[in-house]
Amino acid sequence: MTFRVNLSEGIDIVTTVFPAWPLPTVPVAGSTDVFPVRHIYCVGRNYAEHAKEMGGDAAKEPPFFFTKPADAVVPVVAPAVGKVHYPLATKNLHHEIELVVAIGARGVELAPAAALDVVWGYGVGLDMTRRDLQNDMREKKRPWDIGKSFAEAAPIGPLHPVAAVGHPAAGRIWLDVNGVRRQQGDLSELIWDVAHTIHFLSRYYELLPGDLIFTGTPSGVGPVVTGDRLDGGIDGLGTLAVAIVPPAA
Repeated sequence: MTFRVNLSEGIDIVTTVFPAWPLPTVPVAGSTDVFPVRHIYCVGRNYAEHAKEMGGDAAKEPPFFFTKPADAVVPVVAPAVGKVHYPLATKNLHHEIELVVAIGARGVELAPAAALDVVWGYGVGLDMTRRDLQNDMREKKRPWDIGKSFAEAAPIGPLHPVAAVGHPAAGRIWLDVNGVRRQQGDLSELIWDVAHTIHFLSRYYELLPGDLIFTGTPSGVGPVVTGDRLDGGIDGLGTLAVAIVPPAA
C-alpha cells in the first residue's frame, strides 16, 4: 500500500508501506503455545574439546558471543523433519548441536546467583555455520556474521518450560549425520554453565523476553551436504531432525 504526506512547504512525499511479516516463534512442548523470538545470541567455544578442534583454548578466556537474526529460526516438532536449504556462497556448511536457553524476563548485569531467574525454558538447537566464510573472516580479524548469520541457520525443537524440566546441568547431547554419530558430549562439560553464560552476556546486552541463547557445541563438528539428514538430541529435552535440501530457487 502507499500513502501521501503533504508537507507545509507544498512538497509531496509518497511512501510505500509493506505488510508486517510474522514474528518467528518456537513451539512449546506439550502445548499449543508458542514462544515469540526476539533475538538470538550464541556462545563460541564453550566445550573444551571443541575449542581445541577450532584451534583455541576457551578455558583460558571469558566467553565470547555472536548473534543470529530471528529469521534464522526453523522450528521443528518431532516426528517431523525440518528442512534447511543449503545456503548461498559456501562450500563448507557445518553442524553444531547445542543446548538452547529461552529468556522470559528482563536481565541486565546479572550476578551468576540470580541469572537463572530470567530463564523461561530450554530446548535443542543447531547452529549451522558457513565454516569457510567464518574462517576467512577470522583470518582477516573481521566479524563472523557472514559465517553465522543467515536464514535457516538456527533449527530448533520445542522449548520445555523450567517448571517442567528444571535447569539441566548434566545430560547427554549428541548428533548423528545419516545415522552415523558425529558429536557426543554432556552438558556438564560446558566450560561456562548457563548461569555464568547469562552473567557475562547480560554485561553487554539487555536480555529481554523472547531472546534465545545457544550455549556452545561439543567436539565433532563437520560438513554436511545436500541430501544429508541430521538427528540430534539432549537427554530430557527431546530430539531434533533436519534434512539439508537444495538451495532455494
